[in-house]
Amino acid sequence: MSVIYVLLAISIIIAIVFFIGFIKAVKSGQYDDDYTPSVRMLFEDELVKNKTNKSIKNQKSN
Repeated sequence: MSVIYVLLAISIIIAIVFFIGFIKAVKSGQYDDDYTPSVRMLFEDELVKNKTNKSIKNQKSN
């Protein structure tokens, strides 16, 4: 039974260490997205083209 307590204590310590590492990574900007803002204008341009094409088709049908 004492082995369970030891393993439980070790697993909690390891979980705390990983949580602290995760918090440090987030605060240091490890998960900041640098790629998407550089290509966002390309995706928005396609969305604008699709909207204008739909509006042009709607105007032609009227």
